[in-house]
Amino acid sequence: MVEIERKYLVKDISYREVAISRKRIVQGFLNTDPDRTVRVRIKGDEGFLTVKGISNASGTTRFEWETGIKVEEAEALLQLCEPSVIDKTRYEIPMGKYLFEVDEFHGDNEGLIIAEIELDNENDFFERPDWLGEEVTGDIKYYNSQLSKNPFTGW
Repeated sequence: MVEIERKYLVKDISYREVAISRKRIVQGFLNTDPDRTVRVRIKGDEGFLTVKGISNASGTTRFEWETGIKVEEAEALLQLCEPSVIDKTRYEIPMGKYLFEVDEFHGDNEGLIIAEIELDNENDFFERPDWLGEEVTGDIKYYNSQLSKNPFTGW
């Protein structure tokens, strides 16, 4: 299972007008080693456990394994996570054959808005909406695991 993803900063909140869903996400990290990140997430009324491997040189591709778990299990695992849980609201915006996920961060990362798009192929063309800003794919400081250690409000 390989994830091919690109990440961007967001210029304004006009994406909200075309969003098809909005969910609160709370997530923590059992391990933030870049070679093997282990994440616990509650997204709406669902729980997940995710393992991610190291990214390729461009930061676009990496191994990802995820499984659903009970929300109660996720809540219990969040108690074991490293400090600084991530809290964000995710908006989903369809764009052609792809879906942008835009995360508005709260708490220690308030003010940060990041858009992600998962591609079928690293070089796939996709429509760039007007609200899409600078690409930050591969910039480790924008990884959620790093935002939990070095929050945006402290930059």
